[in-house]
Amino acid sequence: MKIHGAVIIEQGVTFAIIAVKQSVTRYTTRLVQTRQELSYFFPNMPIILMSQDNSGTPHYYGRKDIVDFLKTIRLEQIPWKVYTIY
Repeated sequence: MKIHGAVIIEQGVTFAIIAVKQSVTRYTTRLVQTRQELSYFFPNMPIILMSQDNSGTPHYYGRKDIVDFLKTIRLEQIPWKVYTIY
């Protein structure tokens, strides 16, 4: 499976941000389950999920301080890459 994401170090905190469909972030149970599954591939770091609404506006889900930081930057500033996970 291929996922779009980034590992970012900001102010000494390393975290992963993963782009997902709105259907993942719409329901708390699915959101929590997805973050738990991704933690296997991004161990020992907070996982932030990002989905975009119909107008392309990003919405972030995860640790509040990291989400607040991500709201201050443009989506294009995130160093996205494709990860292949099994």
